[in-house]
Amino acid sequence: MSESPRHRVIALINQKGGVGKTTTAVNLGAGLAELGSRVLMIDLDPQAHLTYHVGIDPAAIDQSVYDVLMDPDVDVASVIQPISDRLFVLPSEVNLTGAETELVNEPDRQKRLKSRLRPIVDQYDYVLIDCPPSLGLLSLNALTLASEVIVPMQAHFLPLQGLSKLLETVQAVRQNMNPALQVTGVVLCVHDAQTRLAAEVIDDLKRFFEASRPMAMPWSNAVVFDPPIRRNIKVAECPSFGQTIFQYAPHCPGATDYRQLTASIHGVPAAAPAPPPPVEASQPTPDASADPVPPQIVVNPTETSDASTDQSPLAASD
Repeated sequence: MSESPRHRVIALINQKGGVGKTTTAVNLGAGLAELGSRVLMIDLDPQAHLTYHVGIDPAAIDQSVYDVLMDPDVDVASVIQPISDRLFVLPSEVNLTGAETELVNEPDRQKRLKSRLRPIVDQYDYVLIDCPPSLGLLSLNALTLASEVIVPMQAHFLPLQGLSKLLETVQAVRQNMNPALQVTGVVLCVHDAQTRLAAEVIDDLKRFFEASRPMAMPWSNAVVFDPPIRRNIKVAECPSFGQTIFQYAPHCPGATDYRQLTASIHGVPAAAPAPPPPVEASQPTPDASADPVPPQIVVNPTETSDASTDQSPLAASD
């Protein structure tokens, strides 16, 4: 097994909620730790769903990522919580809701996370940032710190629409603050392969990325990761037990899919899983004959070139 690349910082982002972003962040982090990598997960969402998912009660912690962002005297290493020997989390809590308002007039408002984590980020093979479901200052801080973007999404009409705006934001961040930022790919979550709509969305995504190959865009080398993460009740259940899918149901279809996703991102073949127990019966799928054809993805990079006005959260820092 080859060693993982050092110091990959990946933002998992989608401005639409409920698409599997936090679930993917947690299980990707756990999968990478299983492969021997040292992984830090940053919960940058005020809802603190990643924090809950790994079994930490935000009300029971003394400090969180909010304190790291807002108090320069806080030692970030002391806020990080160990989940296992190789898996760690920088937790969130509800006070993070106020960070966007408190940061808005600060000259380093988009770079605060990067400056605070600079002393410790190279201690990890992977840093995974679970972004909030918005494109505000917290997400911009994540994109300024990250070197890569992974977009968890469902193969539905509305998430496909939102991807265009997200890619424009990534392009603006690369132009203004982080020239190394690139989109690694899209992870399809809660996936139902039996619908025509899902197949059409995947086809649109692949054609869009393929057409971008000759261009110098952040997503020119992006892929649609295969296999998608299938709809699986075990994946939905495990957060209520404070466990990853590998702890809760290591042989279920969701665990198999996340192992293969982890191997794809890590760049090594997936290990053959142990023989699974009988697979739960799949739910009947509605007839897809009337599914609408999703639109093509259209991204206009010229719209991002003026993103450095003082009124915009993308305003260049002093």
